[in-house]
Amino acid sequence: MSSTATNEDVASHYDDLDQFYREIWGEHVHHGVWRTGSESDLEAAENLVTMVANLGRTGAGTEVCDVGCGYGATAKILAQRHGANVTAMTISEVQLAYAQTHNSVPGKITYLLRDWYQNQLSESRFDVVQSVESMEHMADLPLFFREAWRVMKPGGRLVICAWMSCENPGAMSKKILLNPIVSEAALAGVRPASEFKAATEAAGFTNFQMSDITQQVKNTWPLCAVRTLKGVLTKPHYRKFLFSSKNPNRIFALTLFRIWAAYEFGVMRYGVYSADKV
Repeated sequence: MSSTATNEDVASHYDDLDQFYREIWGEHVHHGVWRTGSESDLEAAENLVTMVANLGRTGAGTEVCDVGCGYGATAKILAQRHGANVTAMTISEVQLAYAQTHNSVPGKITYLLRDWYQNQLSESRFDVVQSVESMEHMADLPLFFREAWRVMKPGGRLVICAWMSCENPGAMSKKILLNPIVSEAALAGVRPASEFKAATEAAGFTNFQMSDITQQVKNTWPLCAVRTLKGVLTKPHYRKFLFSSKNPNRIFALTLFRIWAAYEFGVMRYGVYSADKV
């Protein structure tokens, strides 16, 4: 369940689908957490950000590195509501431009166009290193966590939100769901929780604690799928993009339904976890 997607492929995916991501997901290009079931999609998205902040023990003056920051909505909340100083990075030029224009907090957030594997950040700089749904694009998990360890201060916290596979998916699940999802969404892979735990601990982190919140987040996908269908029916630019062979990333419209099915059948899981650098 791995792919050969390059950084250029990933950046192209997000740049090409920029308008659709923002219309379908909004600024938070990540799952929402429905605790009561009555939350709006924005409230659900912000619930996840609050969960990340709580796990990171993020407060006034906390130095946070947000790896794969998307449009900067999470970084802005951490800076404005929690008082954190955030260094946020993406490999998408379109996302970077949007974040700098719409989600800037002067003196509190620095946005970078940068590959995590060549992050050029100094050692022992951050109290928190977090990834909210960017792990799916990280081909080398051990290197990701070694870099997180390197740039983190002693006593720092690692916080990860990740799409995951079940531990032992069957051959048909891989063929029909997981492998196409990885390919169509330009992912590096969808890995099981055990793989994340092993790579995290091998890097030196301790106190690995994971929560499976699949049931609280999976409503994200029918919501997005319905919005996509409405867009196809009512918005000419959706049809123009999706029905043109010139747009290789148009396949993601189908991927939405695969991911929805993968959650419903238990093939995919959603994990939130933390670990410490002693």
